Amino acid sequence: MPFILVAVLIDVIAIGLMIPVLPALVGSFTASPSEQALAYGAVSFAFGVASFLGAPVLGALSDRFGRRPVLLLGFGALTLGFFATAAATALWVLVAARFFSGAMQANAAVAQAYVADITPAGEQRARRFGLLGAMLGIGYTLGPVLGGLLGSVNLQLPFVVAGVLALLNTAYGVFVLPESLPRERREPFRWARANPVGAFRALRALPGVGPLVWVIGLTGLAQFTLHMSWVLHNTYKFGWGPKENGWSLFAVGVAMAVVQGGLMKRMLRRFTPQQLATVGLLSSMLAYLGWGLATVPWVMFVVIALNLFGFTAIIAVQSLVSGAADEREQGRTMGAVASLNSLMGVAAPVIAAALLGLVAELPQGDMRIGLPFFFCALLQGTAAVVALRHFQRQRGLPAAAHPHPAPHR
Repeated sequence: MPFILVAVLIDVIAIGLMIPVLPALVGSFTASPSEQALAYGAVSFAFGVASFLGAPVLGALSDRFGRRPVLLLGFGALTLGFFATAAATALWVLVAARFFSGAMQANAAVAQAYVADITPAGEQRARRFGLLGAMLGIGYTLGPVLGGLLGSVNLQLPFVVAGVLALLNTAYGVFVLPESLPRERREPFRWARANPVGAFRALRALPGVGPLVWVIGLTGLAQFTLHMSWVLHNTYKFGWGPKENGWSLFAVGVAMAVVQGGLMKRMLRRFTPQQLATVGLLSSMLAYLGWGLATVPWVMFVVIALNLFGFTAIIAVQSLVSGAADEREQGRTMGAVASLNSLMGVAAPVIAAALLGLVAELPQGDMRIGLPFFFCALLQGTAAVVALRHFQRQRGLPAAAHPHPAPHR
């Protein structure tokens, strides 16, 4: 666990560096706020399409050849992608760099498969997924703040620093990171199950998963729309720059790290993953509404602090999916989840750009600028209803009909 946690932490810090400055970098190649929103959507769309196609393939490759080489491939691709972004002199270069990074980067999914390799299914796996989530929180705490500070000096500087961090992570993986998947537990690579359609079918067929695929999709679409909208929403509504947006993302990262790294273990002692998923989805729905309705900046931070349960939902759902999968197919399963999220990442930039384009010219403080967040609240509320109905049906099944987690050998 320490090896993979360090690798994920460095990876996420590098990614977090670019979050508050990428919209501004895109804006340097555009002439108006509306054009900036559309161009930012195109850049994000390229990453989402490539990741949608690549994630299940990389996940299946990790089942065949091991987690370590696929992680190293992802770290190396991030390095090249960041340096290409820093050197970009035109919008098409940004699009190409993000497409390349998306196609080769499935680090989060492979890291989850790595944890599943070394952890029995059940509460312990959910806790360890929570630790991975905490690394995401810490990374998104440190990365955006540093990115905002560096971006206030030079827009390209955060991408150079991110490229150096990704390069260091590649070296760390080569010399330190051990392999987690023994040769006797590896699964032959099959294109029929590695393509996105085949991966989705296998994911939906897992015992006890079914409608949770819709929950993952709806939640992913809401989260990606939030990510695509956060910086520009705050810029349009409050006049924030990279520094202010960096601090707001710092607050999100702190809350995520506290919940998933510290409180998750205690929560799992009192609540089942099903309960945490349901309550977390409802909490996130209310948070989206709160952010959308905010007309003064401090409200954004209050809502972040109140949305603690919201950070448990995705961890709980992913632990249920991982527990339903065979130990030989964790890479393909988590790759399918990543691919589904990437598909939502394809749709989200288009939706976010359209919604932001409708409100980009409104005066600062106008509540209607929160339109993207109102859309997210609708998605999250629907996901909560689907999850609640699914869990109620599962409780109504006879004991013998409940799925049992795959054995850990």
